[in-house]
Amino acid sequence: MDETLTITPETSEAPAPNAAAVDEEKNNNEDEPMRDAAEDPDGSDSDSDANSSDSQSDSDDEAQQNLQLQTLEAELAANPSNYDAHAQYIKVLRKMGDIEKLRKAREAMNELFPLSPQMWREWTKDEASLNTGPEAYSTILKLYDRGVSEYLSVSLWCDYINFVQEFDPMVQQCTPAGITKARDLFERALTAAGLHVAEGNKIWEAYREFEQAILLTIDETDIEEKDKQVQRIRSLFHRQLSIPLSGMSSTLITYKAWEVEQGKLHDVESSDIAEIYPHVVSSYQKALDMYNARAHLEEHIASHTSESEKLQHYMNYVKFEQSSGTPARVLVLYERAVTDLPIASDLWLDYTRYLDKTLKVGNVVTNVYTRAAKNCPWVGELWVRYLLSLERGHASEKEIAAVFEESLQCTFSTLDEYLDLFLTRVDGLRRRMASAGEEGLLEYQIIRQTFQDASDYLSPQLKNTEGLVRLHAYWAHLEAKLGKDITAARGVWESLVKICGSMLEAWKGYIAMEIEHGHINEARSIYKRCYSKRFPGSGSEDICHSWLRFEREFGTLEDYDHALQKVSPRLEELQLYRIQQELKSTEDKEHHPKRNVRDKRKLESDINDGQSPAKRRKEVGKNPKKVPEENKGQENFPQATKVGEANEQINKSEDATKQQSTSDKSRAFSDQCTVFMSNLNLTANYDHIRNFFSDVGGIVAIRILHDKFTGKSRGLAYVDFLDEEHLAAAVAKNKKMLLGKKLSIARSDPSRGRKESSGQRNLKEQRRGTDRSDQAGSAAKESDDASKEAVKETKSANRKPGGDNIQIKGKNTFAVPRNVRALGWTSNKPKTEEDETPKSNDEFRKMFIKKE
Repeated sequence: MDETLTITPETSEAPAPNAAAVDEEKNNNEDEPMRDAAEDPDGSDSDSDANSSDSQSDSDDEAQQNLQLQTLEAELAANPSNYDAHAQYIKVLRKMGDIEKLRKAREAMNELFPLSPQMWREWTKDEASLNTGPEAYSTILKLYDRGVSEYLSVSLWCDYINFVQEFDPMVQQCTPAGITKARDLFERALTAAGLHVAEGNKIWEAYREFEQAILLTIDETDIEEKDKQVQRIRSLFHRQLSIPLSGMSSTLITYKAWEVEQGKLHDVESSDIAEIYPHVVSSYQKALDMYNARAHLEEHIASHTSESEKLQHYMNYVKFEQSSGTPARVLVLYERAVTDLPIASDLWLDYTRYLDKTLKVGNVVTNVYTRAAKNCPWVGELWVRYLLSLERGHASEKEIAAVFEESLQCTFSTLDEYLDLFLTRVDGLRRRMASAGEEGLLEYQIIRQTFQDASDYLSPQLKNTEGLVRLHAYWAHLEAKLGKDITAARGVWESLVKICGSMLEAWKGYIAMEIEHGHINEARSIYKRCYSKRFPGSGSEDICHSWLRFEREFGTLEDYDHALQKVSPRLEELQLYRIQQELKSTEDKEHHPKRNVRDKRKLESDINDGQSPAKRRKEVGKNPKKVPEENKGQENFPQATKVGEANEQINKSEDATKQQSTSDKSRAFSDQCTVFMSNLNLTANYDHIRNFFSDVGGIVAIRILHDKFTGKSRGLAYVDFLDEEHLAAAVAKNKKMLLGKKLSIARSDPSRGRKESSGQRNLKEQRRGTDRSDQAGSAAKESDDASKEAVKETKSANRKPGGDNIQIKGKNTFAVPRNVRALGWTSNKPKTEEDETPKSNDEFRKMFIKKE
């Protein structure tokens, strides 16, 4: 079929998502109708050799196309969401002329994706080339209606208008009904694209040409009808001249020439039009100024730039139009933008946000959300706002449920987006029930099922997260308030504490619900269940204090005494545990940063075999004084122990220290090229962090901080890098997203926030002051050297004949601090009887005064 276009606007329509395969056809005469596979040769056999060669070539092409067709069908069967495969499949079928398969392929693709304007133009032309009967005509009209509703395309609107003018019998015969039908179509086109600055004038010109053709059909004797038609054409001119469009000057010249024909002006150059229609001149000048203000913006979006640059140009243009305060022009510009950039999610979000603010409800808003969800189905926020838009428009429950179910089939980047969808759905159902009154109580089953589906789907992934607690708290609240079933509400909390039993928020929420409903005994029983559990941070202490406050406010004296009796030992146990952990942490960091913790515990165990765990725990609590590793556990060593056995233990300790000092050098983190990460997703692991910095490289080590009690991630991590260059690149990724959370990344500075702990630092460390960031390594080394020197002196003093049989005498060693001399150390000077006698406090005082 020949081209039916009498208007020749060939616009550069942007493809739909991944439409590269479709665009290739533009270079292969795509505007031609589909080739008929059943078309016979013209019957000429004058050149049989040429025909034979062509036949062989066609056969090879057909075999290749069949093979390609089978490959594409297999690909689509395995992956129906492959846009490129759909587009290529349609292209091959169009070449082969298989109209039935082609129709099905196009319908299948359009169920999943919007089709580009170029694909709609091909589809309508292919259908028109096959049949133009009454049934085919209505089918093609429906195709045009579907096409113009998906994207803004002046070319497609022109095709639509020309098809109606050519094939509609009433329009061809200029019957009143046909003229009305054509005018309605033109007005629809003007509403959609009449404000298109670059191409809208083509629809205006087509409209005027149609009306001028109607004028020629009016009888000359019917003066009244003719004058009405002339006035209608003049009105179209005036409307067009008041809008900023390209080619405004040529439109003005055409208008003057037309007025000359009507006898209103003497010639085209005449300025009498200002006297005849002053408002037209004023409107034209205003529109011309508006066009000039937009000319440079039109040039930017028409230039061949990258998609990101074009998006920025469009956003600048949109802001300019929004400042002018004309929503109609803003909407047309948004439509132009999404046609050129159909998978720019930020653009769709901005578009829908503007509609929610200006129009809020209506078919226009619903249509935009439908197209946005089809073009960017991976954006959870679009689906959430889609549901809210349907609710504002008072859509039926069936329609809202269908959209919700469709959204759950999409793949989102974070689980929080799924959670937000479920909560939005429940919000809408709750509001619907509240407005329905008693009649809406039957719909609570839908809410309960929605909550159950959300819990089943999200619980494995959101275990021990705030989001899951929020979901169940909302569920339990509605069970008690709307469902009027407190037992069901308790069941919700019970299911949550089974999943998130280590989260304090879960237990507190459960208790708060019972207190809200006045169930004091039930709340007390929950306290009894959870007060002895371990919670992250200070949660274990918080729940104990919370129980005591609860009993003060609601309980009797006996209840308070009972709670105090239960809580007090627990608080003491927690306090002791924290002291031990702080002491252990301080020793590890400040005395022996290179010592392996496991070997240190092993050494303590070997030396303290004679002590019970209870006695060791008691003495640590009574005297939390730091002791060097070589001396730890020897304060209570039995006096009957031989010096040789003590020296053997010292030798083992020294060897272990040397080995660990060598093997653990890589574990001493100086934080010289280290970043500190916070606000980390609790589910993030080492692979996630390594992948996050994959573009930076140079990672030496990753340290994720975990809670002391639960072992769960605290959302904090250190990452060591090779050099300053990699470190700077890592810090530059600050505020980037990882697993749905915006990270905070900064260079690690150990000197900041380091707290001094009185009573836990020895005299030497106190004289160093608070600035330890540059001396931590040297201090640890000096401490190790001093300890090793003392060990050497001890061994040299005791390596004598019969030294193994020498036993410790007296209760102390004269003037030898335990943190300097090892247990069993003896001086080389001869022992006297005075040395064997324990000295009193006065004797010690006199001795030191004499030395001074």
